Amino acid sequence: MRHQTKKNTLGKAPDQRKALLRSLATELLTYDEIKTTMARAKALQPYAENLITMAKKGDLNSRRLAGRYIFDKEIGKLIDTTTGEVFDAPQEGKKLAKQTVLRRLFSIIGKRYSSKQGGYTRIYRLPPRRGDASEMALIQLV
Repeated sequence: MRHQTKKNTLGKAPDQRKALLRSLATELLTYDEIKTTMARAKALQPYAENLITMAKKGDLNSRRLAGRYIFDKEIGKLIDTTTGEVFDAPQEGKKLAKQTVLRRLFSIIGKRYSSKQGGYTRIYRLPPRRGDASEMALIQLV
C-alpha cells in the first residue's frame, strides 16, 4: 500500500524534479518572488519553507544541509559578514564578502523570520499563460 507517499511528481524523473526544485528555490531566495506554474509553486512551497526553517537555526550543520538543496550562486552584491548589511560597492573599514544565495538565506532571510513559526511563503493565482493556457502563480516570501 502507498499510504502517505504522495509527492508532487511534476511529470518528471526524480533527478530532474530535484534539479527543478533546486533552481526554483534558488531563484525564490534570490529575488523574493517568482512567477511559475501553479503545480510547481505548490511543490516548491514546502521545499522553500524547510530551507527557511534551517536558516532560522543558523548553525553550521544547517548551513551545510541547506547547501545541498540550493545552488550557491553569487548574486553580484557585497554583504557585511557581521551585520548582514548589503552594499553595491566596497566600503572602507568594513569586512565585506561576495553575496551568495546561501549567505543571503542565513544572514537576511533567516533573521527576518526568526520570530515567525512557519508560513513564510504565499501563492497568488495569476491569469493563464497565453501559449498553452497553463495555470500560472506568483510565489513570494511573506
